[in-house]
Amino acid sequence: MRDLRRGSTMWLVLIVDRARVALTRFTVPSVSGDGWTSDEHPIGFPATQLVPSWTARTPPGSWIEVELQAVTAGGRRTRWYVMGRWSEHGEPRTSVAGQGDGDGDVAVDTFVARQPVSAYRVRVRACGPGARVEELAVLASALPAPPPEGSPPSGLEPVELDVPALWQHAHAGHHPEYDGGGANWCGPAATAMVLAYWERGPEDLAWVGAGCPAPAVDHAARGTYDSSYLGTGNWPFNVAYAGTYGLRGFVTRLRSAAELERLTAAGIPVVASLSFKERELPGAGYSTSGNLIVVTGFTAGGDVRVNDPAAPDGRVRRVYPRAAFEHVWLRSSGSGGIAYVLHPPELSLPESDGNW
Repeated sequence: MRDLRRGSTMWLVLIVDRARVALTRFTVPSVSGDGWTSDEHPIGFPATQLVPSWTARTPPGSWIEVELQAVTAGGRRTRWYVMGRWSEHGEPRTSVAGQGDGDGDVAVDTFVARQPVSAYRVRVRACGPGARVEELAVLASALPAPPPEGSPPSGLEPVELDVPALWQHAHAGHHPEYDGGGANWCGPAATAMVLAYWERGPEDLAWVGAGCPAPAVDHAARGTYDSSYLGTGNWPFNVAYAGTYGLRGFVTRLRSAAELERLTAAGIPVVASLSFKERELPGAGYSTSGNLIVVTGFTAGGDVRVNDPAAPDGRVRRVYPRAAFEHVWLRSSGSGGIAYVLHPPELSLPESDGNW
């Protein structure tokens, strides 16, 4: 479980006529010495949040650090903020709390600006031998409230991707040192489902213990655990974990269910982050301050097919009404449409409007 409210009320979020989102992917050369720093990258609109994500390989004893520096609307550069220290082996695998100042703060994995920013630079440091970044992306966004009417169905053929269904509550009490066990493992369960769909995943599972219904979920919990946040819901850490098994990926914001339809129609399941009260999402049967689910397709009528690992009755495969799903997912009091996309590097993504 990821509490989407954590850190989200500290700064003013700019409300604009429509969602403004830009995802930029950077080519990172071999990182050594003082590391690699991008050129100053203009965003093209006043942004209020920045989220980097990456895939990397870090042999034992090595790790990477990812930092961001924003440029205010007046052209002044902020200081550098640490957005994550990552090792696929842990030690370190941590966000960095307590970085707030007059320009903004880091809420786990998101730089939240006090005032809108116009540009940024990203920096990567490699520590130890052999660490390399395979893919680096930065999401810049400003959030509106979603349109109350939602988006109409796209008219695409209905689809249901054959994503294995994994239930986080089947892991209750497992390895509580990683965010308390199964009740909080929506992120690891969602990531493990997508890895299994792409026929990827870990082999070193003997340590999980006998009788586990899906050892890959326990492994993903260990592999995504953020030792500062004390949780497994760090979005970039889930992407980076999947990257250790050959997938590429990024965190982005989508503007509508129609964009989800385009991705699932291309055979790509999407992990979406949302929060809701039970009454707001018919068929859910529970309330959550933050949940990660896998969108697996759409019905002929445009409703959303999902694998929901938090389903209280164990029926992971569900269909949620399109308008209700879109509302609780896109609203700025929740995640604002946050999703992460994981795919094999040889698979081309469908055309986008700048957010993948």
